[in-house]
Amino acid sequence: MQYSVGVEYALHCLVYLIDIPPDSTVGIKELSAFQGISETYLSKIFGKLAKAGIVGSVPGVKGGYKLAKPPAEISFWDVVEAVEGAAPIFQCKNIKDNSYLCRDEDYAACARAMPCTINLAMLEAEESMRNSLRAKSLLWLNEELDRVLTPQSRQDTRDYFAGGGV
Repeated sequence: MQYSVGVEYALHCLVYLIDIPPDSTVGIKELSAFQGISETYLSKIFGKLAKAGIVGSVPGVKGGYKLAKPPAEISFWDVVEAVEGAAPIFQCKNIKDNSYLCRDEDYAACARAMPCTINLAMLEAEESMRNSLRAKSLLWLNEELDRVLTPQSRQDTRDYFAGGGV
């Protein structure tokens, strides 16, 4: 299992939108330049985030993106689901129903009537992961960054986006 780098790009970029003034936006150009990532790829990610209601877009020369709701209401899982989709990671093919023993119709009927134990375990693990990611919000991330980064680096980041990038 591996999430695309788009999830990481999204989380990093979304945290920069927390501190902008309510009437401001940040453009993809500034976000991609700050992170050193592809503007085209980041645009696709932000399209997914906008469709999911995580960010709002403002068109035009002075346009860009801003958070569509408070950072405390945007979980890591919201971002993962927006970027990666909602399909389960494990895709059970019910191969148990194709076993050698299923040549016997009575056994096959019994096997089909029982849920796949492996699938149940995998879905349970995925649900635990989703719940863990639901418990982490952009507000939590912002507070963690305040704790682990220097005040100067946080201020330099805010200044970068307040000044429109480079």
